[in-house]
Amino acid sequence: MLLKVKDLNVSYGKIKAIKGISLEVNAGEVVTLIGANGAGKTTFLKTISGILSPVSGEITYDGKPLESIKPFQRVNEGICQAPEGRGIFPGMTVLENLEMGKFGRTPSKQETHEDLEKIFGLFPRLKERVSQMGGTLSGGEQQMLAIGRALMSRPRLLLLDEPSMGLAPKFIAQIFEIIGEIKKQGVTILLVEQNAAKALAIADRAYVLATGNITTEGTGKQLLNDPAVRAAYLGTGAH
Repeated sequence: MLLKVKDLNVSYGKIKAIKGISLEVNAGEVVTLIGANGAGKTTFLKTISGILSPVSGEITYDGKPLESIKPFQRVNEGICQAPEGRGIFPGMTVLENLEMGKFGRTPSKQETHEDLEKIFGLFPRLKERVSQMGGTLSGGEQQMLAIGRALMSRPRLLLLDEPSMGLAPKFIAQIFEIIGEIKKQGVTILLVEQNAAKALAIADRAYVLATGNITTEGTGKQLLNDPAVRAAYLGTGAH
C-alpha cells in the first residue's frame, strides 16, 4: 500500500472541513475522489501534500508517517500535486515552467532530457509550444503544462485536482486519455474530479466525499452503476 489515511480531521478555524476520513491507495492504482463543491476534496489533497496540517489522524506514505515531513520534502519523497486552477507561471515559457518541476532535485542533463522527452511524448502540443509564454496557452494546454510540470518531479504518487475543470470537451477527453497513459508508466494517481462519469470510468477504486465524510466507496465500475451515485453525481437515475 502506497498511501494510507486513517481518521483524518482537518479544520479551517472552527469549521471542520474533513471529518474522520479513512482511505487507501495501492501502488499502481488510479483512485478517484468525487463529490460536490465544498465537499472537502481540495482540502484533502492539500493535506496529503502538506500545505494544510491535520487536526488529528494519520497519513502514512510508503509505510512512513508524513506528519513531520515538510511539503518540499514530500515532493522529494515522490508526492506531487497538479493543483486546481493549474497554477502555471504565465510569464515563463513552457520549457521554463516544466523545468520548475524539478525544483529540489538535481537531475543530470541526461535525466532532464529524458524527462522532457517523456512529457513531450504525452503532450506533443507542449513540444510545439516549448518557447511560448505559459500565459498565452489555452486552458487545455495550461492543464497539460501543469500535469507535465508535476511529472518532472518523477512522482510515485500524483495528486490531480480537478484536471478537467473549465476545459472544452475535446481537451477533457485528451486529459483523461493521458491520465490512463501516466498510469501505464507506473505512476499511482489520486484524482479529485467533478466530472464523475469520466473519473469513475478510469478509476480502479473510488470514494464519494460529502461535507467532509466518505459516504460511499467501491470500484469505479460499482460506483458508476450505483443508483444513488448516478442520481447525485451523474445527473441520471439508474439504468
